Formats: sequence, structure tokens, C-alpha cells
Amino acid sequence: MNANTIVNKLWRLCAVLRKDGITYQQYVTELTYLLFMKMMAERNRETGSIPAGYRWQDLVNANGVAKLELYRSALVIFGTSSTRLGEGDKLLTPPGEKASKEEKQIYADARPLPDMVFSIFDNASTFIREPQNLTTLVTAIDELHWFSEERDQFGDLYEGLLQKNAEETKRGAGQYFTPRVLIDVLVKLMKPIPGDVIQDPAAGTGGFLIAADKAMRRATDDYFTLGEKEQAFQKHQAFHGMENVPGTLRLLLMNLYLHDLDSDHVHLGDTLSDKGKTLGKADLILTNPPFGPAGGAPTRDDLTVTASVSSYQLPFVEHCIRSLKPGGRAAIVVPDNVLFEDGRGRQLRQMLMNWCDLHTILRLPTGIFYAQGVKTNVIFLTRGKTEKGNTDEVWVYDLRAQMPKFGKTNQLTEDHFRDFETAFGTDAYGKERGEDQGEEGRWRCFTREEIEARGDNLDISWLREAEEEAEAGLSEPEDIAAAILGHLQAAISEIETLSAELEETAPTEAPAAAE
Repeated sequence: MNANTIVNKLWRLCAVLRKDGITYQQYVTELTYLLFMKMMAERNRETGSIPAGYRWQDLVNANGVAKLELYRSALVIFGTSSTRLGEGDKLLTPPGEKASKEEKQIYADARPLPDMVFSIFDNASTFIREPQNLTTLVTAIDELHWFSEERDQFGDLYEGLLQKNAEETKRGAGQYFTPRVLIDVLVKLMKPIPGDVIQDPAAGTGGFLIAADKAMRRATDDYFTLGEKEQAFQKHQAFHGMENVPGTLRLLLMNLYLHDLDSDHVHLGDTLSDKGKTLGKADLILTNPPFGPAGGAPTRDDLTVTASVSSYQLPFVEHCIRSLKPGGRAAIVVPDNVLFEDGRGRQLRQMLMNWCDLHTILRLPTGIFYAQGVKTNVIFLTRGKTEKGNTDEVWVYDLRAQMPKFGKTNQLTEDHFRDFETAFGTDAYGKERGEDQGEEGRWRCFTREEIEARGDNLDISWLREAEEEAEAGLSEPEDIAAAILGHLQAAISEIETLSAELEETAPTEAPAAAE
């Protein structure tokens, strides 16, 4: 049974758990725990790692309330870190708890699991309240025989579940899930190579990091052609990321674990706080930052251009500019207002074109990032060795005008990007360009002087089909609601930016005259 068939079968079970008050994202989290237990059993890794009595077959054999209680206890055991329990393989009593002799023996049977697993199961608890619902889920998973020596079998299955989650909940999971087709296109164009430090400062469920790893594995016979030191770098040093939502971090860590990627440099935290500095410098940044109001300005002291901006998108772009090594490259998903917003937005674009070679802008179709703002783009850039005059020209590809109406019922596919890939060329630094197609085509070049004459406005379009027509063609209530939400978020972001600028330019009140 292939991964897609398994994904569809597991996803249909979500309808059962919805009756237990479980959301789509909670369902994926629940599957994270159960799939881990099943995986350990199918790969014969339970002995010495999971205590007897708390393994997959024990869960399968238990009945009723006893099954639910066993499952709850297993989650506690998986999330109990050896670093705070004692030394060696014997797990001692957790602080503040008095363990019985039997409980100590259970712990003594186990060898500490990898630290990454403890992070995945940290503070884990089940959302399932009805024992019968757990029985339904465990039985269905147990009946699926997907054992394979292939490393990606479980990883592909898990990615499929994450994608299903995003498709069902654009206002939730869709806020951090980038369409895999877009991820694959960007990775193909940016060409990650072994030895690159690759960063995603808004890592979500890890799509960019995993896709980059897969691309490099394909090019190196699963890293077999690399030396021992280079292989160790790829596993332990190559990938850096940060995610600010604990529940999403759990999914991210599980995704990395299933794809055999180390998580030592992937952390929980706010990239726009001082913790974001710990991400360090990168050779390649691939990211889809959050859009919309951030609830306050960045607290980092190095984001000088966007220090007073209380939305996510502008400060995240400045972070990417500052985090790239000289010669480093990036592909960043941004909403339209990054390209046209005045004030701090214009200053950021000037910094972008001075510090970097902003060689390409891809105008994305309407409808693939509704929850984050309707209209989005990808900016491709290379960090210069100086901080002045690095952009001579910007090539723009319009994949938005005169395009089909995208939504839940009409998915974006790789075929939609074929012509753009040809125009972009095979050079990751934008040095190989397809021919300018003029006003009738989708691919055009604009000089730095032409952009300056536009007030450094990079929201450039020339093909005339009202983008509103694409939204008028939406039929799914979920797509229509998401489009409205996107417009509201964009409006709020613009209002907050204007308010901040007015506060900056407000005249200082003259001091009262001395009496």
C-alpha cells in the first residue's frame, strides 16, 4: 500500500475523532504519537528503548479504559528526559513524584531515547476522551502494513498528513504550511549543495529544510559520495530553523526525525526577538514568513530599518538580508505590501537592493496563501560583498494575471511553473536569464533606474486581467471566507504601519516656559 493510499485512509478517520471535539491539527498531533509507536515496532527498535508493557502491541491488545490509560502513561514515559532523571540507562524517579517499586522496574527496562524524541513528546497529552475512538484509531493504524527499509516511507506518510491538514484548515494549518509544489520549485531553482548552511527562520513543519535535504541526497547518492566529515556536517550542522508556535514545533521535530535530520539547530523561539540572532549566518535561506500584524515591533536591536514596524513581513525580510553570508542566496515568500508599502517599506526595499542583488520577483497566483494575505510573491536575492549598488536590474515573472482560479477545488501544480523555470534559467544566482517577453509576455526586465523612477515601488504588473475576477470565480465558502480574511489582514497591516510612521513624525511638544 503506497503512502498516498495510507494518508487518505487515515485522514478519513478524522471524521470519527471530530465527534470527540478534536480539531484537524490535534488529530495530526495524535497521529504523531501513534505513528511513532507503530514505527518503533515495525523497525524493531522497541527493545531497549521503550519499557515492556508500553509498546505498540501492548496498546493494541489493551481494551476499553485500560487502553486509554496505557496510552496516556506511554506519552508521559516518552516525554521523560533522561537528563533530569539520572545517569546511565536506569531512569530514576521524576522530581516531585514518588515512584513505586514496579514503576522503577518499568523505567529500568528502558534505554533513554534520543533527545529529539523527548522534545517531540515534551508535555505530551492526548486529546482523546472516549476509549472507543482510540480503539478505532489504533486498530486502523495496526492494520496498515507499510514496513519498508526506505528511509522516506514514514516521512512521506507524515508529510502527506500535514498537507491534508493544511488543505482542510487554511486559517489554521495553512498559516504555516507552504504548498509542497512551491517548495519543490524554489529548492530546484536555488540549488542547495552539500556544505551549505541552510536556514528557515519561520520553519513551520519543516518543508523547506526537508526538501533541500532530499535534493542534496539525490545529487550525492544519499550522501554516499561525500566524505565522512562532510556527511556528519549534513546530518548535524547543515540545517537551522526557528518556529514560534509550540504545537507546530512538535510537528516540525517529528517531520525532521522521520526524515533522519538532526534538530540540534532547530529551536522554539521568536525570530524577531534576540533569540533570532542565534540562527547565525547562512549560505541559503528558504522561507515563507508569517504575514500580518505581529502584536508589537521587533525586540531585536539589529533590525534597525524595521525596528518600529509591528507586522511580521518587513522585519523578517530584514532578518534574511542580515543573516545571509556575502554571496549567500535566498528565496522568500512575501505579501504584496512588501513591494509597495511606503515609509519603512521603501527604506527596506532600498536596503534590499543596495545590500543584495534582487534579481528576480515571481508574482504568485491568487488563492494559495489566503490565510496570510491574498496576493503573494517570491523574491530571489543574493547578498553582495558590499552594502551599496548590488542590484542593477530586476526580472519580474507574472504568474498571477490571466491564470486559473486557484482554491481548494483547483490546486496549484508543478506544470504551472514550467515556463517560469525556463525563464529563470539554471543559475541559482540569477545570472542566466530567458529573453524579455515584452508587454505581451509574462517575463520582463526592469533596470534599477526604472525602479527608482517608480519611487522604488516593486509591485510591477503589466498584463491586464483584473485580479478581482479570480476571486469572483471562487465557489467554496472556505475559499471566499479566506479571501475576505486576507484583505482584512492586509488592511490592518497598512493601518498599523501608517500609525507607526505618524507617531515617528509627530512634532515633539515644546517644553513649558519657566515661571
